[in-house]
Amino acid sequence: MKTLNPAAAVLVSLPTTLVAQDLTDAQVTDMARDSFAPVIAEFDIPGLVVGITFRGQQHFYATGLAAREGEVAASPETIFELGSISKIFTASLAALAEQQGVIDLESPVSGSLPDLKGSAFDDIKLANLATHVTGGLPLQVPDAVQNVPALVDWLAEWQPPQPGTRSYSNVSIGLLGYITAEALGMPYAQAAEDILFPAMGLTSTFVNVPDNEMDRYAYGYDRNTDAPIRVNPGVLADEAYGVKSTARDMVRLLDLELGHGDAVPALMAALERTREGRAETAYYTQDMVWEQYPWPADVTAMEAGNGYDFILSPQHATAITPPLPPQQNVILNKTGATNGFGGYVTLLPGEDLGIVVLANRNYPNETRVRATYDLIEDLLAAQE
Repeated sequence: MKTLNPAAAVLVSLPTTLVAQDLTDAQVTDMARDSFAPVIAEFDIPGLVVGITFRGQQHFYATGLAAREGEVAASPETIFELGSISKIFTASLAALAEQQGVIDLESPVSGSLPDLKGSAFDDIKLANLATHVTGGLPLQVPDAVQNVPALVDWLAEWQPPQPGTRSYSNVSIGLLGYITAEALGMPYAQAAEDILFPAMGLTSTFVNVPDNEMDRYAYGYDRNTDAPIRVNPGVLADEAYGVKSTARDMVRLLDLELGHGDAVPALMAALERTREGRAETAYYTQDMVWEQYPWPADVTAMEAGNGYDFILSPQHATAITPPLPPQQNVILNKTGATNGFGGYVTLLPGEDLGIVVLANRNYPNETRVRATYDLIEDLLAAQE
């Protein structure tokens, strides 16, 4: 791994052809540092990078180390594990495949997997897999299941313990990714890397990090042992939590979500599809993976909606029929983590603002939400 002198902080501001805004680099640096320095200190986060797209201008703030051994500095080019932020890509690939006429997200799961005909999946749509509204699919693939055929056999006998509820699940979104890739005639990793990421213009986003890019791949640090670690493979891991990316690429994605860039119309339509409101929960509107709150938002509600108490148990969900079109005056978010990494992404379409925060430590979701919310408030206040 290439050795660099660790920098306390790095800021890059990229010129664009979009409308400029008045914030200086120094202002953004101070805001990001003020929001995240206490978090870094409290949770001993080795390295953290914030990427911002705001009214046509990009900013990146990086601090600390991507790898302690060799003192490799974190930067906007550092590759981090996204954990469940990967689910955004899975939903996007499925929506893009629908745009291409390969799948129909409103069709039952059993229509794509004949071995599930006559099971509970006759009544669960592909879109439900992206909203976790399955009636209680477990968070993880059962330990006894070692491959997808065995998982399908297990699912054929499964019955929803709480029909109609939202139950956050790597199984549900992983199954959607598997079905989509099968319909495209290739493994999920290949579909993501050969079709989706190039369509998005992402050049440093991978399921499998190539050998020639490993020097940019950060090490995560276990929050219990502090040992350097990276994610382990598993059934449907690629589809559910297997993407690795940089802050620079993730800002590119956020720009696309905000309607900027030159992506093909089918991709832009697919991204809009993922931001349709499809179910109401106690705290937010559930889109396809994205979680949507009205803006201005109650930060305590956002903390609760991203809290493990809410995530790890089935929750009442009321279907929105027909789905709610993508909204402007909202804030959308998604957390993600592996054992060694913690990330957060958020979008405010009405403010033309998107933020990604990537760190090589898994720290509490509520802390990520609060610190990012503080940064959002500072950015918007500076424009008043």
